[in-house]
Amino acid sequence: MCAIHQPNLFPRLSTLAKLYAADRWLVLDDVQFARRDYQHRARLADLDEPARQQWLTLPTHLSQGRSTLISQARLVDPQRSRRTVHLLVRQYYGRSRHWKAVSDVLDAVLDTLDTSDRLADVAKTSTIALLTILGWAGDVLDSSETPTRPGRSERLADLAAATGSTHYLCGTGGLRYLDADPFDAHGIPVLPFHTPVDDLLWQWARRASSLWALSAIGPGELANQLAVQRKAHLLRVHA
Repeated sequence: MCAIHQPNLFPRLSTLAKLYAADRWLVLDDVQFARRDYQHRARLADLDEPARQQWLTLPTHLSQGRSTLISQARLVDPQRSRRTVHLLVRQYYGRSRHWKAVSDVLDAVLDTLDTSDRLADVAKTSTIALLTILGWAGDVLDSSETPTRPGRSERLADLAAATGSTHYLCGTGGLRYLDADPFDAHGIPVLPFHTPVDDLLWQWARRASSLWALSAIGPGELANQLAVQRKAHLLRVHA
């Protein structure tokens, strides 16, 4: 199974769960940057009161204006962004008993901010660090390395086919616009991906960064929760 998603900064739990359920994450880095999306920002939820949230935003320069691709976006001031990330993540989650796990994810991002001004690098690193600490061992590939047709659904279907994927996991947002015909032409079923709605952990899944869940229940329990979602979708594949 593959999931195709833009690189997001400290992604939301709903996004992380979809990637964890897949065997392969195709990083959609050659599409237009969206200021109202999550590529350069994340909502940090308070450890004890997750309804209290604050944006963590990395000021980003778009050399081509609104048509700038994610892969072309550059941080305005990487060192200032580094200080902001360090300060806010520690402020929100430094007292968690699972801080060591959060700190490992944070350190990976800080190291990247020391060496790169590419937003895609920082966002991608934050996601891979989260997946790694949860024991995910899938493949990560950049969409910009694979030629595709220009249509939105055609591009996704071509990416799935070119990487040898047999199923495509599609989140609720993507389902609103996805045309399944290009996937059908490749013989690749589209599997809708949904997360639970009746549990506190998942209540904020589509809004807050996964850092909150990691801080609240720790990497072991969070991995267990995500494994349950992965198993549920695997059962649908083999049904």
